[in-house]
Amino acid sequence: MQSEVKTGAADGRQWYAMKVYFNRVQPAIDDAREAGLEFFAPTGVIGNLLFVRCREEEVQRFVAERWQRVWLYREMGSRRPAAIPDREMEVFRFVVTAGREGLTLLGDDRPEYHEGDRVVVTGGPFKGAEGHIKRIKRDRRLVVTIRGVVAVATTYIHPSLLRKAE
Repeated sequence: MQSEVKTGAADGRQWYAMKVYFNRVQPAIDDAREAGLEFFAPTGVIGNLLFVRCREEEVQRFVAERWQRVWLYREMGSRRPAAIPDREMEVFRFVVTAGREGLTLLGDDRPEYHEGDRVVVTGGPFKGAEGHIKRIKRDRRLVVTIRGVVAVATTYIHPSLLRKAE
């Protein structure tokens, strides 16, 4: 997993997701670093995604210059990049970093990953993570999504470590 986090005011910066073509994640990471963008690449867990945090015009320019390496997720029915809320990205980053060994990549985000109660994990390695509980292979697992992009499931989480999110 590679990440470069910058400190300072957000000032219009948001997270955006890109699918990286043909296992060219490292060159895309190098490009993001060279462009001075904050980024997160969940390599090892999800090998073809790159997330960048910047202003909309910066991500548009980044993709336009690297169209042969990346494809930008866009808002449904629009050409605008699909911004990812900071909290959603924060939880996703935490889960894929904390549970790297036991995560299951579910693939694209789908409606069934948002069914049921939204919960918060109150203990263990995923303490503080939020998502939906889904039974997968007879285990209750926390499903964390980046809406419209990707879904991952943690290892089994005991019900005593869960509470309904507010």
